[in-house]
Amino acid sequence: MKTILAFAGSTSSTSINKQLVAYTTSFLSDFEVVWIDLNDFEMPIYSADRETEDGIPTEAVLFIDKIRQAHGIVLSLAEHNSNFTTAFKNTLDWSSRAQKEFFQHRPMLLMSTSPGGFGGGNAMALGQKIFPKFGGNIVSSFSLPSFTANFHGKKGITDEALKSELLEKIDVFKHYLLNS
Repeated sequence: MKTILAFAGSTSSTSINKQLVAYTTSFLSDFEVVWIDLNDFEMPIYSADRETEDGIPTEAVLFIDKIRQAHGIVLSLAEHNSNFTTAFKNTLDWSSRAQKEFFQHRPMLLMSTSPGGFGGGNAMALGQKIFPKFGGNIVSSFSLPSFTANFHGKKGITDEALKSELLEKIDVFKHYLLNS
């Protein structure tokens, strides 16, 4: 059985991006889903001086190892001030110092959401632009706008057009995983 690594680019215990990933992975029952939480990979803020003095944190190596063990990645990016969260950016910084292409070309379903109408689109666009430089293989992407209006607890996405779009994106991701 192929394994999917699932996580959100957020450290919030009430992250709407974690909720979106959980909902999305409920449609991936043909795969083993392995969850990680960025809180388990907390590292000092990256600096070249710190890297020279202390080397690469163990947490960065463990993060990369989790990616290595997976066949695919489902990731939803939280957006802070039109960018990644600080914790996620720091994880990227350290991981790229340990292994430049740390995403290891694993097929990725990249998502984002936010309370606003743009659905975390700035973080999504940034991820789509830079992840390939780090071995990111984005095979499908989805942005959910206005999370609180379009997502309700166990029902998940309530807007039928958005739900249908997500299911199409999941199918593309699944097809890629099963045929790679």
